[in-house]
Amino acid sequence: MNIGMLWFDNDPKANLDTKIERAALYYAKKYGKNPTLCFVHPSMLASSDPDAARKGNGDGNSQVPGKNLATCGVEVRSNRSVLPNHFWIGVNGTSDAPTAA
Repeated sequence: MNIGMLWFDNDPKANLDTKIERAALYYAKKYGKNPTLCFVHPSMLASSDPDAARKGNGDGNSQVPGKNLATCGVEVRSNRSVLPNHFWIGVNGTSDAPTAA
């Protein structure tokens, strides 16, 4: 992802899926495209995948299998560069992502 939007959500009552969906809806409304990729801190995935912080290729990035959100079609990956409760969300590469309806 070359360009993205940084979103902050520290709502203790909302789960990760809800927070990403909120960010995706805002992104689509603001930029007119549906996001396809979201980076989060590994600790945010720990509740759904205890090994998430250890997965990856050594550069701080990892893809979490089975963590694609069906509700908004956003692929979720961990990245140690993203602070907890922050979401770096955008369109992966230069693909022609569907336009927001």
